Amino acid sequence: MSNYVLFSIIVLYLVTLFAIAFFAEKNAKSKWVNNSVVYTLSLAVYCTAWTYYGSIGIAATIGIDFLAIYLGPVIAAPLWIVLLRKIIRLSKQHKISSIADFISLRYGNNRFLGALVTVICLFGIVPYISLQLKAVSETFQILSDKTSYVSTSVYDDSTFYIALLLAVFATFFGTQVTDASEKHKGIVVSVAIESILKLVFFLAVGIYVTYFLFDGTDSIYENMSKSENFESLIQFNGIESGFNWLYTIILSFMAIFLLPRQFQVSVLENVREKHLKNAIWMFPLYLLLFNIFVIFIAWAGNLTIGNSESAEYYALLLPLQNDNTFLALLVFLGGFSAVISMVVVATLALSTMVSNNLVIPYGFLDRFIKSHPERNAKYIKNIRRISIFTIIIVAYAFYVNFSYELSLYSIGLIAFVIIAQLAPSFFIGLFWNRGSSKASIVGIIAGFFVTFYTLILPFSIQALTGSDEFVQNGLYGLEVLKPHALFGIDFLSPPAHAFFWSMLFNILCYVILSVSLKGNYRERNYAEMFVDSKNYTDLQDGALVWKGEAYVAEIRNVLTKFLGESRTERAISLFFRKYDLPQDTQMADARLINFSEKLLTGSIGGASAKILISSVVKEEEVSLVEVLKILEESKETISRNKLLKEKSQELKKLADQLQDANNELVEKDKQKDEFLDTVAHELKTPITGIRATTELLMDDLEEMPSELRSQFLNNMLQDSDRLSRLIHNILDFEKLSKGRTNFKIKRYNIRDTIQKTIDNLSNIANKREITLVHSNKSDFHADYDEDRIMQVLTNLISNAIKFCEAKKGVIVADYKYDKGLLQITIKDNGKGIPEEDLPFVFDKFYQSKNQNIQKPEGSGLGLSICKQIIENHNGKIWAKNNQKSGATFGFTLPFK
Repeated sequence: MSNYVLFSIIVLYLVTLFAIAFFAEKNAKSKWVNNSVVYTLSLAVYCTAWTYYGSIGIAATIGIDFLAIYLGPVIAAPLWIVLLRKIIRLSKQHKISSIADFISLRYGNNRFLGALVTVICLFGIVPYISLQLKAVSETFQILSDKTSYVSTSVYDDSTFYIALLLAVFATFFGTQVTDASEKHKGIVVSVAIESILKLVFFLAVGIYVTYFLFDGTDSIYENMSKSENFESLIQFNGIESGFNWLYTIILSFMAIFLLPRQFQVSVLENVREKHLKNAIWMFPLYLLLFNIFVIFIAWAGNLTIGNSESAEYYALLLPLQNDNTFLALLVFLGGFSAVISMVVVATLALSTMVSNNLVIPYGFLDRFIKSHPERNAKYIKNIRRISIFTIIIVAYAFYVNFSYELSLYSIGLIAFVIIAQLAPSFFIGLFWNRGSSKASIVGIIAGFFVTFYTLILPFSIQALTGSDEFVQNGLYGLEVLKPHALFGIDFLSPPAHAFFWSMLFNILCYVILSVSLKGNYRERNYAEMFVDSKNYTDLQDGALVWKGEAYVAEIRNVLTKFLGESRTERAISLFFRKYDLPQDTQMADARLINFSEKLLTGSIGGASAKILISSVVKEEEVSLVEVLKILEESKETISRNKLLKEKSQELKKLADQLQDANNELVEKDKQKDEFLDTVAHELKTPITGIRATTELLMDDLEEMPSELRSQFLNNMLQDSDRLSRLIHNILDFEKLSKGRTNFKIKRYNIRDTIQKTIDNLSNIANKREITLVHSNKSDFHADYDEDRIMQVLTNLISNAIKFCEAKKGVIVADYKYDKGLLQITIKDNGKGIPEEDLPFVFDKFYQSKNQNIQKPEGSGLGLSICKQIIENHNGKIWAKNNQKSGATFGFTLPFK
């Protein structure tokens, strides 16, 4: 393939990723951008060109040792739910923008410690970036068939231009805002897409090699088992190999937390803590899928190509050897995806560290104080942009001068060992409050010195001079000082050997000095906040112990230099409202000092923020005893406040309950009055009729015609009956509502009960020529008081008769089994119930309170009594309008 065509494909691929990242930035709040899958896939930035190509090289030449580098992250993943969650919470609370800021803050925002961590990361990651460039360069040459070509200058080296394109991509999406603690959604989504592509393409070549070039895994195994060194490729080579595995696993365990790119995506880009619940199983699954075909691709390469020097690129060479250029191109793009994600995220993280921990605190603070906010923001962005380009150019220079001497795997392990020097300060500092900044600094320097002597220096001397005399004889010819066999330990691989001795010196220095030296009050303050993070999260800004004199106006001026006037005013105003302080407060307290430092940390780093705020305040020294006392008092205050808040909420809840009870009593009292008024009205009506008729009869009994006299006597009889029914219903309702009625529950057939009721009402229905239908012949036996259920049915059917039109009315009584209940319905084709009155039909005296539905006669208590009867049977009653005409009343009874 032409190198111009290949370079054009690379540019097109980068443009596509650029578009995806741009779309993600524009839709930062979309669920497609903020979810646990995207978060987990972004963690797969761990799988770089080292993983993509280097693992195959190790599997082909050494054996299963490549697995050790993945076991560390797999072991670490279940601990994320506890350990990583704590780190994420601390970082969000303090607006951390890098791992250098995190470690520096733990030890009192120590400026030198932050700078030292940054330098260590640069030493470790710049060679790692050169590893990525090496992979791109060599695979580019393989695919373009330029393996014999060696560029004589930078200008005709395609790798140089690819590095510049990566720098432009990282610069554009990594320096949009000055606050580095803000999320970079575009980069995260593009990394997630790249993680999918590199996995899919790697699986594709694995399937091709295993099932198309060979007849499956058994075929590859059978052929490979005939080779001479087969046994050494599938088993441990003694106790020395076991030690090397152990150290590599520990090394990779630390790396998944400490690598700047991993800290960036796992901690700083975390949007929600709950994403960790899915990440703890999805990330190991991703690593498993990535390694399914590694061993088979490696063995297939050994069987068909057999060139150990090219073993790292078997995944690319095997398709090319079989004229499958398209698959080879996909493999190249997969590896290129691994390179892009690593370089972009790593340079983003490193540029922030260089800006916030080297350039700004050691050179630009004075200029920032004198400049305007807009110019300061421009300075910060430019520093980070220049840092990105400088890091990539230095990595390119390392690639040109050194990386030819080492494999991808070797460069990766060197980077891991260097980064591991941060481990004691990082991990121990999270759980031990005695760790001090001096101990951390000395430990890191000691560990790095040992690493430099045992690993970096031998490699550098051999690369520059071509001689291994230093490795063979040691410093000044002393055997105990041999860099790869320090003090006689010669059975470990160089990386494992360097890791063992560097960690030993690092941890010893850290622990001994922490116990021996007395740390200052600020270190202990932050130590308590980190170690006991759950308690100090409640204290928030009040967790910082500070004594002195500070003015709000001066702090406001410093904040304005970096945040701008509007953002500063908004932040301070929110702070005053949060702590219920007057807006015109003049003197600042510890809470405002801490709050202000947090605001600046994202833009210029914790160390610089501390320096700037300290420059405008007069701080008093606080003893360690006083720090602990104040912190303890603060925790006790928080506990008391929480208890008071809980008591206050309980009292409020009781007050609300009392208010509800009072309202209910008032309502019941009102209902009682309405009930008595209605009862009096209902009783008065028939009594008045009886009295009036009696007076007429007494005044004119002899002269009154017999027919009229009979009519008056009949009216008196009807009013007496109505009065009797009303009194009976009132007494019945009162007994039911008070629970003083005894129900005679027995087993009855509902079909017989309904039929009895219909027979009793048939005469009334026949007078109005209304049809009563009872077509269900099924026997359903249930436990109920038959007299009471007949009372309900009589009331419902009687009401239906009243509201159906004469000669056209049809009333259907039916029943069925539904979800463990016996459901009985009475359906008519009458005029129905107004929708606004449906909720009130079962209220007592419904007739008198809702005049739009008038019954020819009745007390208005019938449906209320029905409701009481059904509820006493543990059932429910309801009413609804039919779709065309009429209404349906129904009720349920428990049914076995």
